[in-house]
Amino acid sequence: MKSKSKIKEKELKVKSRTENLSKIREFIQDFASLAGFSQGTIDNMMLAVEEACTNIIKHAYKSYPDGEIIIKIKYEEKKLIITIIDYGKAFQPESIPEPNIQEYYRQHRVGGLGMYLMKTLMDDVKYISIPGKYNQVLLSKRLNSSR
Repeated sequence: MKSKSKIKEKELKVKSRTENLSKIREFIQDFASLAGFSQGTIDNMMLAVEEACTNIIKHAYKSYPDGEIIIKIKYEEKKLIITIIDYGKAFQPESIPEPNIQEYYRQHRVGGLGMYLMKTLMDDVKYISIPGKYNQVLLSKRLNSSR
């Protein structure tokens, strides 16, 4: 953060509803801009987080509107770390194949690129899933990163 008095960690808890995606975007926008990220990088981070949260709403909670999504954001060592936690159905990221983008567009497909987008837009993406307990997505972005 630009000054020592700024908050270095924040948390947002929302229910698993698509109308909360705007709150989540605002949360990321406010924190990342204070940390000194460019608007283009912030837009990429917001898209990656929105994709992760949309996947949680659709897949982990199967559109159940009262599941809990916790977003923690932390800035340390010139890196923003976003942790997204849910208590829905476990997810195995290795079960999602890497998409062939040209084939994807040739077939006019819609959806299914969330994982690809997150990996493309962020510097690092990690999943931790403890079946029956929780799922956690860790997204990180270095300040002045090239992507």
